[in-house]
Amino acid sequence: MNVYYEANPDLIRNRRVAVIGYGSQGHAHSLNLMESGVDVCVGLRPGSASAEKAAARGLTVRSVSDASAWADVIMILIPDQHQKAVYEAEIQAHVTPGKALAFGHGFNVHYGQIEAPEGVDVFMVAPKSPGHLVRRTYTEGNGVPCLVAVAQDASGSTLDLALSYADAIGGTRAGVIETNFKDETETDLFGEQAVLCGGAAELIKAGFETLTEAGYPEELAYFECLHELKLIVDLFYEGGLEYMNYSVSDTAEYGGYSRGPRVVTPEVKAEMQRILGEVQSGSFAREWIQECETGGKEMAAYRSQTDTHPLEQVGRRLRGMMQWLRPKVTSDTVASPVDRTPAEA
Repeated sequence: MNVYYEANPDLIRNRRVAVIGYGSQGHAHSLNLMESGVDVCVGLRPGSASAEKAAARGLTVRSVSDASAWADVIMILIPDQHQKAVYEAEIQAHVTPGKALAFGHGFNVHYGQIEAPEGVDVFMVAPKSPGHLVRRTYTEGNGVPCLVAVAQDASGSTLDLALSYADAIGGTRAGVIETNFKDETETDLFGEQAVLCGGAAELIKAGFETLTEAGYPEELAYFECLHELKLIVDLFYEGGLEYMNYSVSDTAEYGGYSRGPRVVTPEVKAEMQRILGEVQSGSFAREWIQECETGGKEMAAYRSQTDTHPLEQVGRRLRGMMQWLRPKVTSDTVASPVDRTPAEA
């Protein structure tokens, strides 16, 4: 596996870049590119609430169509479920030979929702971090690791261009790992579903319910099963499993070794394998696309179930007492984690 820590910055500086969207990743990419000396504009839909925010930061704002026509490199950073429609309506006509089409995630290319014409470079630069950290670490002189991939190499130098783009948003400061659209997409979806967003959340809820159903105060259950999880995750992040076990008490370490496998059993791993199979076959992608095309009723129901869960109710109350936990937001980022407005297009 190739990891890059440097790139030719002039390659992207000699191109005009349109960043389509000004959400979590869009605002970070566009601001970092601008401050790296890249000629960049932001493509937004008419009436977008983000247009004023982007303009206030010194960015040029155009319609999606005008931005795509102007640019040599078009980076699409709107939500997966909206990309195909926006691409076909406003971008596709301007994707002409000699240009480059770029993505922050491989979903739409890997699953055939967007197919670039011949003569166009197609690449991906995917920071392994939320957009606000992409932005913050850049302003601090650092960066976050990125994945880079090439799906179509019309020019013969697409990888170099992608690395130059990654360098301009701060990626080479932390390391840019070369991969492909298939592996990035499938591992990303699996990780989100089975571990990060799905598995972890269900484990937290099950632990909370187990304690409260046994008669323990819900406040204690919240702290033990959700609040303190950050302490453990930080140890994972800083030094892996070994460092976590070194840092906790011997009692906690032994309890983790001896009881953890009774929670995440071979049956759980088998279910993870089935989830991975659904990602690999495209079954999940088809399900998600259909869900979006039919109005998103299942998504709305899932959100309601989560927002009304006792864990969330007690959590809101307890977090309200912790002034230091108030989200650090700027005018460029989503103001609240319960705000359901998607990243701007």
